[in-house]
Amino acid sequence: MRIDVLSIFPSYFDGLTLSLLGKAQHAGIIDLRVHDLRDWTSDRHNTVDDTPYGGGAGMVMKPEPWGLALDDVAGPSDTAGAERPTIIFPSPAGEVFTQKTARALATHEHLVFGCGRYEGIDERVFEYAADLGEVRLISLGDYVLNGGEVATMAMIEAIGRLIPGVVGNPESLVEESHEDGLLEYPSYTKPASWRERAVPDILLSGNHGAIATWRREQQFERTRLRRPDLLPDDETSQS
Repeated sequence: MRIDVLSIFPSYFDGLTLSLLGKAQHAGIIDLRVHDLRDWTSDRHNTVDDTPYGGGAGMVMKPEPWGLALDDVAGPSDTAGAERPTIIFPSPAGEVFTQKTARALATHEHLVFGCGRYEGIDERVFEYAADLGEVRLISLGDYVLNGGEVATMAMIEAIGRLIPGVVGNPESLVEESHEDGLLEYPSYTKPASWRERAVPDILLSGNHGAIATWRREQQFERTRLRRPDLLPDDETSQS
């Protein structure tokens, strides 16, 4: 998968060269390219923002640097049969990012992330980007960040680890929180007793059927206590 990121703070993404995603890049599984949006400005101050039409607080990101950048990173491919890129703008006004979203995006060939700042990006940029690919405004949740960089990093990590070959044991992805609509069961390791706290006896029994049943029960109980909104109405009514 190819991933392009447009940001005025490209060094934010240095952390994506570490751990599993870093190894995936070295192995050629992920082609991550981080670009400085200011490279597509033409004035000596590398200006990317201006005052909003209609008044109001803050500044708005100008359309022209975005248009030029998108032309270069999301424009028509020279590769025959290549699919159009999916262009993602992190935004508190967008759809909420979920594990289902991550799984769907992990199947795409080319993702482009546009990291907004200030009071946002000129609306015409989203309209223009739709001529180049599928545009999606996506939010991590019901809160506001200073810019799109942190949200983009979170999405790239969530998506990237689902790409075949990135995680060494693909079975570990199946039992995680949100994969089946429930939170993950609790995990334990050695020693069996730590600071007067013991590992549940069932996990030491060797009875794999009973262990699987216990883990499933723990998933429901955790979800009921912490995220009851994830459970069907008939499950919550039985609690």
